[in-house]
Amino acid sequence: MKSLIDKSILTVRREGLYCPAGDFYIDPKGRVENALITHAHSDHARAGHKNYLCSDSSRELLRIRIGKDGVLESLPFGKSQKIRDVYVSFHPAGHILGSAQIRIELKGMVWVVSGDYKPQPDRTSEPFELIKCHRFISECTFGLPVYKWQPEEVIHKEINNWWKKNKEDGKISLLFAYSLGKAQRVLAGLDPSLGIVYAHNAVHSFLNAYKNAGVELPEVKKVEKQKDYNGSIILAPPAVEDSSWTKNFRGARRGFASGWMAIRGPRKRKNVDRGFVLSDHADWSGLIDVITGTGAEKIMMTHGNGESISRYLTEKGIKTEVLADSVFQREEME
Repeated sequence: MKSLIDKSILTVRREGLYCPAGDFYIDPKGRVENALITHAHSDHARAGHKNYLCSDSSRELLRIRIGKDGVLESLPFGKSQKIRDVYVSFHPAGHILGSAQIRIELKGMVWVVSGDYKPQPDRTSEPFELIKCHRFISECTFGLPVYKWQPEEVIHKEINNWWKKNKEDGKISLLFAYSLGKAQRVLAGLDPSLGIVYAHNAVHSFLNAYKNAGVELPEVKKVEKQKDYNGSIILAPPAVEDSSWTKNFRGARRGFASGWMAIRGPRKRKNVDRGFVLSDHADWSGLIDVITGTGAEKIMMTHGNGESISRYLTEKGIKTEVLADSVFQREEME
């Protein structure tokens, strides 16, 4: 089958998606001259590039991620900038703070690279914007009908009730959530009247960027040694789940916030007492609504369950192609 990728606008190289007409990459691997970044998660934003361009509200987070090296510029959402022969603009993706879809226009042809996106609203990221286009590159991390998200208020209530019960039992609540995006979303829904909120340094490092962007978060203290944490809640990244750091909280009840908690397998594999189904990606219906809503004639799938959603869309008469996941490396947990 002929590839749906139009090499005059976007092509796939070893480093990732490349725009020849603009001489830039989108979320590239390795080291490149010019990188447009959809958001500040480490599988999309890598250090080592010479020039970076991102959304305004992603700028502070991206600088934390990539360090001091590299020229970093940003654009307000919706503002178009000409880069060589193409016009480029960033539009809210609803994934995490500052996350963007990248719109590329050349001679009336419009492509949109979604990065990661979530049409479901939350308190910590800009609302998703649906963009009409001719070609759409869509993630499909949760591209199976089994994935259907509840409103975040429902999950926040579940977490607060879990924390309250643990406090009544004299237990620590140790909740694992990805340090950028997910942890802040959990924090935004916590009831600070229940007790003290603590966070691992990996979570703490991003909090000022959220507060500077106007996101309301409770007071969060750093974890220190030799403290009595009974009755408190502690947020930590999944990477420390089996580390010596976590062993300091013996007897703690463990929770995990992730979209993967929607199915039994990941819940069983994780050594946790409770899973909370909270995702920063689109669920099945969200993916279908966005993809069809763009009006795109051709869709390219990345990340995850591309074959399943591709078959569904093909039955609806929409042309699709699944791009190799090797081009789009991802973190283990979302």
